Amino acid sequence: MPEEAVQKTFKLIIEYDGSDFHGWQRQRKDRTVQETIEKALTVMTREAVTVIGSGRTDAGVHALGQVACFQTRSRIDNKAFFNGLNSLLPGDVVIRACEQMPDTFHARFDVTTKRYRYHILNRTIAPAIGRQFVWHIRKPLNTTAMAQAAGALLGTHDFKAFEGTGSPRAHTVRSVSDSTVKETGGGNLTYDIQANGFLRFMVRNIVGTLVAVGLEKISAQDVPTILQSTDRSCAGATAPPQGLFLIDVTY
Repeated sequence: MPEEAVQKTFKLIIEYDGSDFHGWQRQRKDRTVQETIEKALTVMTREAVTVIGSGRTDAGVHALGQVACFQTRSRIDNKAFFNGLNSLLPGDVVIRACEQMPDTFHARFDVTTKRYRYHILNRTIAPAIGRQFVWHIRKPLNTTAMAQAAGALLGTHDFKAFEGTGSPRAHTVRSVSDSTVKETGGGNLTYDIQANGFLRFMVRNIVGTLVAVGLEKISAQDVPTILQSTDRSCAGATAPPQGLFLIDVTY
């Protein structure tokens, strides 16, 4: 009598170019990262596999270190999943690692921190190469003021002023452990933020506010007041998605 297959849990680290995806989460009609990986796993396992991500990324947002998990009774091991998935997936999704985990592991609920990075190109000439990975801003930015404003976000605050409308959460308090603006040369700027969790559009709304500071539409000293207001209309516009990358997730 054949031995009964045991359910196993696997962790994936995923890199993807979000340009042609309608975000991470499976949708009825649009192409998504979650569904693309699930289809490849179904081919490999001949099971209906559900992939659970560490969180959603929006349409057009990229990832270098998205984390997901899935469970299967297949006898395929982690190395075979790694190789098989990378042979089946389209070129804009890559599995960077696959590891078997304890069955208690959960890619979403076990997260301790996430890090996002936003890329800005600040020069008069628009890029032809890599334009899908940056927000191009022609007018000069005051990066010193932006860095000062970013520092005001460190610590534990109510980030409701930076939450996308129509996405209520049980609470909007988050703890930010890094919030840094850096110039990397050639008009390139990055904004890094690490926190124990993020609200919908939170990073893009923060970046839009930092750019408003850089353009001197508001001052760096206004940012603490915006935080305290808990009013989305007080913050800047939502930055476009293409400059945003999910860098890594820690557990």
